[in-house]
Amino acid sequence: MPPRRVPSTGSAIPSRASSPVVEEDETPYFDSIDELQSHGINVQDILKLKSAAINTVSGVNMTTRRHLLKIKGMSEAKVEKIKEAAHKILGSSFATGVEIQDKRKRVNVISTGSKAVDGILGVYGEFRTGKTQLAHTMSVITQLPPDLGGASGKVAYIDTEGTFRPDRIRSIAERFGVDGNMALENILYARAFNSEHQMELINECSSRFAEDKDFRLLIVDSIMALFRVDYSGRGELSERQQKLAQMLSKLTKLSEEYNVLSVSILL
Repeated sequence: MPPRRVPSTGSAIPSRASSPVVEEDETPYFDSIDELQSHGINVQDILKLKSAAINTVSGVNMTTRRHLLKIKGMSEAKVEKIKEAAHKILGSSFATGVEIQDKRKRVNVISTGSKAVDGILGVYGEFRTGKTQLAHTMSVITQLPPDLGGASGKVAYIDTEGTFRPDRIRSIAERFGVDGNMALENILYARAFNSEHQMELINECSSRFAEDKDFRLLIVDSIMALFRVDYSGRGELSERQQKLAQMLSKLTKLSEEYNVLSVSILL
């Protein structure tokens, strides 16, 4: 049986991860999509955007007009008005190097538990080579304070192969001096059963991250498994790669929107 799903709000952070990364008086990392209301966009249209997993003003900028027009009830006039409102809130897309440097200082950095592994760019390997173990370890480390390699936050975990093990989380938590139950409370778990469901869960993460700003890590283990099942023939290879590229693009945008690290296990 999969572990109980964690509510998006109200869950406690372990005592060793109780110090927030962002100070209360610091500028929020993202602008909520609700900010559009103060720029002439009605509530109904904002709800339509949320239904399409667009929950931030920067999310509007990241979405093409063509895709916005696919949202039920959206007209060209409405899309233009929404785009104009988003531009007013965000201002110019250009920034000085100093401004970018200041923003980079706020980007969360999470350790894998090994300094040698921290420098890698991807996680790839055959069955039973430790990829899921790494995902479990990072799920706990993320909850630790920054001085211990964490980010004082919660984790969203999308499991495509049924390999998530709560008892493994408990044992790793004990190693770091974190209560096992609290470590599990800070992991929002979902089991994906096909590639479409996998994308739906990733889109749901957008809503969760907008509601609860404590999330620091999104794990997809593994990102390829269900695509291999759903698109098995050579004739479907092109469609599979297109869908996979769209998913990877969505994960990248989520990371940039919400300052959440995204870890996708290959194979």
